[in-house]
Formats: sequence, C-alpha cells, structure tokens
Amino acid sequence: MTATELLDGFSNGALSPVDAMQSVLDRAEAVNPSLNALFDQRCEEALATAKDSEARWQAGQPLGPLDGVPVLIKDSVAEAGRPYWRGTKARMGNPFPTEDSPPVARLKEAGAILFAKTTMPDFGLLASGISSAHGITRNPWNLAMNTGGSSSGAGAAIASGIGPLAIGTDLGGSVRLPAAQNALFGMKPGSGVVPHLPLSEARVAGPLTRSVADAALMLSVLAQPDHRTPEPGAHLSASVTPLPLKGLKIGYLASMGFGPKVDPEVLRLTDDAARALESEGAIIVPLAEPYDTDIYESLDTYFSVKAAFERDELPKGQRHETLSVITQYCDRGDAVTAKAYLNAVAAIERARDRYLALVDTCDFVLSPVLPMVGFAADVAGPDPEQTSSHVSFTAMANQTGLPAVSLFCGFSEQGLPVGIQIVAGRGKDAALLGLSATYETMRPEPGFPTAFE
Repeated sequence: MTATELLDGFSNGALSPVDAMQSVLDRAEAVNPSLNALFDQRCEEALATAKDSEARWQAGQPLGPLDGVPVLIKDSVAEAGRPYWRGTKARMGNPFPTEDSPPVARLKEAGAILFAKTTMPDFGLLASGISSAHGITRNPWNLAMNTGGSSSGAGAAIASGIGPLAIGTDLGGSVRLPAAQNALFGMKPGSGVVPHLPLSEARVAGPLTRSVADAALMLSVLAQPDHRTPEPGAHLSASVTPLPLKGLKIGYLASMGFGPKVDPEVLRLTDDAARALESEGAIIVPLAEPYDTDIYESLDTYFSVKAAFERDELPKGQRHETLSVITQYCDRGDAVTAKAYLNAVAAIERARDRYLALVDTCDFVLSPVLPMVGFAADVAGPDPEQTSSHVSFTAMANQTGLPAVSLFCGFSEQGLPVGIQIVAGRGKDAALLGLSATYETMRPEPGFPTAFE
C-alpha cells in the first residue's frame, strides 16, 4: 500500500501501524536476500515504535503527518547511533553519528518509523548498485540487471514492496536514475528546498516512492527548515493537485549533444509520453541539442577531484578499501592539475548557463532519464571506460539547482522499466509535482516485479 493509503487506514481504524510494520518486515525478510537492498534492519525497535504509533492513532492524537509509516534511509543520510558508511568498506568501523541529519530529524518529528538503511555505491559516485561495503544490489524486475545509483538499495526496496517511502540523495541523478530503472517516482527538489548536511551546491535529498501523492506528502515534511543549515526549506502542500495541460509549453529534449546515443526503445517510450501530454492540450516543442562539446569530460574531472578529497578523509591504512574503479577514479583526481581543474569548473559554469537558458524557453522540459534501458547488475556502468557517462540527461539539473523528477513511462520489450525526466524552473517544485500527477493518470501502472519470487 502507498503511504497515503496506510494513513487513511490508520485514521479510520481499518489498519494498525503494527500490522503494517510487520507486513513490511515480512516482505523484507522474503525478498531482501535476493535484492541486497537493506542493511542495519531494526525489527524489534520498529515494532515497538509502531505500537506507540498505534496507541496515538487510537487516542486520536497522531504525532505528525507520517505517524506509523515505514520509511527507509539511504546510507549517505546520517542518523544518530546508526551506521554511516557511504557505501565504503573503509568506513565500516567508524563511530556512529551523534545527531540526526535534517531529513532524518524531520521524518522522526512527523512520526515516521525508520526501520533500515539502504545500500549505495562508494561515496555515492557511481550511478550503479555495486559497493565495497554492501556488495551488489539487484533490480527486482530482473535480478541480472542494475538498479541504477547511487540510491540503489532505496530503488530496489520500494519497487519490491518493502515499505512505501525512501529518502535518497541526488548528486547527478542518484534519485532519478534508480526511479527510472525500478519503475518508481523519484524527485530531486530544487536547491535549498530540503535542508541537508553536509552542505552541497549540487547534492539534494529527495523522495523515492511508488506514487506522486506519496512524494508530495514526504516532501512537505522534508522541506521544513532546520536551524543548523542556511538552506531555507519551503512551504509545500502535503497533497498534490494534477496540473491542467492546456496551453502548457513543454520542451522535448531527445539529445543533450554529449553522452551515449539514446536507444530507439527509450526514444519510442519518451515519444509516447510527449504525445500523450500533447493529446490533452500541452504544446510540445522539440528542442535542439544544447551542447556541441563533451560536457561529461569536464564533469568527470570535477568529480574525480571531489572523490580524491573524500578518500583523503579515510584512515591512511584503509584508503585502498574501496571498489577498484573508485580507487582509480580517486587516483585520477589526485593527478588533476590546478589549471585543468579550473578549466573544468569554467566549462561547467558555461554549460550551466546554457541549460538554464534552455529551460527558460518553456514551462517544463521533458527528456529520457537515461539513454539506455539498463545494464548488468555487477558493473560500475554501461561503459567501463566512462562509468557515469549515461547521466548526461540528469546531471545538469544538479548543476543548475533546478527541480527534476523521474516518472515511469512503460516497459521495454525485455520487460525492463523506462522513465522520463521532467525539469522545471527554479521555485516550481509544486508545479512539477502537479504535472507529474497529471501524467501519472495517463501512463500505464507498472504493478510489482516478480523476478525474485
């Protein structure tokens, strides 16, 4: 059941938070051994918390808008007294955090039951589900295929029915890519909408859910301000109203001008989504490729330096305890000259300006989420030489701070999910949720995967 359905049941007495939590734990026990999506499960603690929630609902005094709802937390989101490995074997012996990150604090205040953490790749710097700390996380639609990353465990868990809500983080597509590859809804809010620590210009925490309504509800909680960070948060409604399409100008971006060529199957399903929106009154405007140079090269240089900085935080004797592809990436970052780094930053700034100008020409921009249908579960990316080159459509939303979502739009001939991305202008998070809710009513429902059963 979705979070909104659970809450309706808690409110009218038809459902108990204890029964809901037990059901989720049973589901995790049944499918997680095949998926490897969860770690740090706290079953007894979760059931005790659910009993407290049940008593509050029976007294007509719920703690907050998510009271009794099971929620999963990504390994990169700090929770006091719980593991915080960031997918990296070298961090597994670290002391636990002593305070909750802003997203965790807001969820607990709202009454959510945090019952496990979800897997991710090392440092969150792969759009894949492999990790030196966690091993391989598998896609529930096909266990031989990748979940996407870096919110890999969150995507696999929610798609397979282990609860309704998960929070991920998105640095270059890390919520939207798993959403697309697992037939979910995923949102990267605009910069500053969800307060989070440590501060980052590009990384944002956001929801992974099976419905737009659930994401809107969760985001209304996550967007509340936190005194520990200068990010303002936002006042967002806990419910979402579908946005009328008539007269909306939606740009259709079929190619970024860099990155892998888009597969015909992905284009077919993205075209279908654009035509469906057009049939209800939206004005679909084909957009030219915004770039004529390889922006990935600059992004890759920039992030390799960030990776090298993060490796420097590890104990010297354990810096080799990362995936070999991450070790090589950090080594490359260490070798980048100051001049090359500044040139990469300048190129990204120019690319950012071009992307902002493109989005400003329309109300929204529609595109594929990733250029291919999927790739194998045990690899770092579809291209072993450029492991994250497939984030071409998602990465610039992070660099510009614009809100962006991934929505399921159909299955490939091989039965794998495909997603569309929609990007909106700054401050248009609520409108983007509204458009997503409209499209959600038009597209086929994915149902639940059965590959692991």
